[in-house]
Amino acid sequence: MAKTIKVALAGAGAFGIKHLDGIKDIADVEVVSLVGHRIEPTKEIAAKYGIPHVTTELADSLALSELDAVILCTPTQMHAAQSMACLEAGKHVQVEIPLADSWRDAQAVAELQKQTGLIAMCGHTRRFNPSHQWVHRKIIAGEFNIQQMDVQTFFFRRSNMNALGQPRSWTDHLLWHHAAHTVDLFAYQTRSPIVKANAIQGPIHPTLGIAMDMSIQLKAADGAICTLSLSFNNDGPLGTFFRYIGDTGTYLARYDDLFNGKDEKIDVSKVDVSMNGIELQDREFFAAIREGREPNSSVVQVLPCYKVLHGLEQQLDTP
Repeated sequence: MAKTIKVALAGAGAFGIKHLDGIKDIADVEVVSLVGHRIEPTKEIAAKYGIPHVTTELADSLALSELDAVILCTPTQMHAAQSMACLEAGKHVQVEIPLADSWRDAQAVAELQKQTGLIAMCGHTRRFNPSHQWVHRKIIAGEFNIQQMDVQTFFFRRSNMNALGQPRSWTDHLLWHHAAHTVDLFAYQTRSPIVKANAIQGPIHPTLGIAMDMSIQLKAADGAICTLSLSFNNDGPLGTFFRYIGDTGTYLARYDDLFNGKDEKIDVSKVDVSMNGIELQDREFFAAIREGREPNSSVVQVLPCYKVLHGLEQQLDTP
């Protein structure tokens, strides 16, 4: 019988609940501590999922002697510091995307991971979604090569609300959060480093203080290109939509569904043990802990993405 991995989850919001739902279907893993911004709502969620320890401070969870690992679903601005706190406490850590909101902080997390030898993984979920896995396997098999990716990331977020329609205590960011998904996926799918990147952005929101619209162009060393459009102003349809244009076909990924260029649906239900990308991401994290190996989407693997984002930020900050 496998030893039960005991994990703390920090961030009891919309995405934290997605992780709790995914972990329910993973054997020999127990969430023993839940960290939330406000104690009473956090207690309610803990009671629903049978989590014995509740706190508003990550340090309280890290002090638990039985704790093996931590999953961080906290605000972006806390990711790097909290990841390092987990590693310094001797705990494996999976931090939701983005790893950090600066190149310096991303480097610091990666360096500490090397020093500790612990598992440190970032939640670049697109690597795990069955639709993108299906395309990746065709690429690995030499049956498909990307010529262009066309990606739209569209939300309607003119006020600071989360996915559950609740007020957020922090501000989301198109570049450091939502663009990170596509920048990493483009390099991962082409299996080629990004050698050129350009960005422009629209007006800064008067109260949120962020650009609400952005356009990014990428080029990989193998010649493939990517065009990414992002908006917080789009009033539907919402989500991220990927078009893979290649030498042997065209594929459209819409959430977990995949279609060919004729809009015929492709069955991806047998690609992995689940259709839930978050669950598959968590399975990889726990498997890497058990097997003592580097996980897919380790902080080292995703680090080049944050170097590209840093370069794009410098472009956008230049008058």
